[in-house]
Amino acid sequence: PYSVVAIVRFEATGSAKGGGDDLVMKSQGQFVFQKLDGDWTKDRFHCKTITVPPHIELVLNGISGEEMSGIEMIPSALEHIQAIAGRSGRLAVFLDYDGTLTPIVSHPEKALLSDSMRTTLRALAARAPVAILSGRDLYDMRQRVRVEGIVYAGSHGFDIAGPHGLRKQMASEFLPVLDAAEKELGERLAGISGALLERKRFSIAAHYRQVADESVPQVEQAVHEVAARHSELRKITGKKVYELQPDIDWDKGKALLWLLEVMDSKSREIFPIYIGDDLTDEDAFHAIERCGLGIIVIEGPRTTAAHFMLKNPGEVERFLRELTARLRLS
Repeated sequence: PYSVVAIVRFEATGSAKGGGDDLVMKSQGQFVFQKLDGDWTKDRFHCKTITVPPHIELVLNGISGEEMSGIEMIPSALEHIQAIAGRSGRLAVFLDYDGTLTPIVSHPEKALLSDSMRTTLRALAARAPVAILSGRDLYDMRQRVRVEGIVYAGSHGFDIAGPHGLRKQMASEFLPVLDAAEKELGERLAGISGALLERKRFSIAAHYRQVADESVPQVEQAVHEVAARHSELRKITGKKVYELQPDIDWDKGKALLWLLEVMDSKSREIFPIYIGDDLTDEDAFHAIERCGLGIIVIEGPRTTAAHFMLKNPGEVERFLRELTARLRLS
C-alpha cells in the first residue's frame, strides 16, 4: 500500500516534494519517505537503493553526495528510444493492460483500449513479437484488445494463448478451491459499500477503488480471512485491489520467461522489453533485470526493478510508435 519516495541517510533537515505535498524532517539516521492514502509518513528502513521518477523533486539540505548515494533517478524511456531500439537481438515487447495500455478507471469494465493504441499495437506486432500479460481474464483481455497474431496471458500469466496453437494453463486443479473462495469472499464483501468482487478463471479480485477509506481495512480483512481458510491460495496486492490466486511458483515473471523460451526456440536471440505499472509487474521486471529492459508506467514515486519509466498510457503509446518506426528502419 505504500509508495516509497526516497531512502536517505542524513543528519540535517530534509524535505521531499511531490504532487504539492511536503515532508520536512530533522533527525539523524536512515529513513524512508512514504505516502499512504494522501498522507506522508516516515519509517526506519534498512539500506536499499531505490528509484525516483524525475518529476518528483527531492530537496535535501546539507547532505553530501556520498549520503545521497541511496537515491537514483530513473530516466524516461522516451529520452533513450534510439538506444533501446538499437539493442542487439530481436526485440520482443511485453505489456500490461490496465494502467499501461489504458488509463486506470473507476470500474474495470470502463478500461477500453483506444483505437489509436490498437492501431499502434498492430503496427508493432508486424515488426516484433508482442505479448500482453494482464491480471484480467484471458477471454476478457482478448475481447478488449482485438489484435491478431499476438500472445495473450491472462490471470497474471496463469492462462496463456497465442498464434500457431500456443496454449498453456497453470493450476487447473485449483479451480474448485477458487470456486469455494469466491463464494465465501462474496458473502464477506456484501456489506461493504463500493467493494467489487471480480472472478477470473484463475484468480479472484476484490476491488476497493470505490470503497470509503475507513472501510478499506474491512476489505483486506475479508480477503485475509478467506485466504487463511484456503491454504492453497495466496493473497497478492495490486492498485486498489487484493487478489487470491493459486499458491504455486508462477507469476508474471515466470510466464514471461516461459514465453521467452518458446520465442527463442523459433528465432534468433530475443531481447525482451516489459512495460507495466502494477506491483505484480515487478515480478516481470526482476525476471529480465539482466537479460532485458523493464519500463515502469508511473505518475508518482515507487520502488521498482525497472530500468526506465513512462508517465502514463499516452507516453506508452508514443514510445511504441517511435519504437515501431525505428524497427522499420533497421
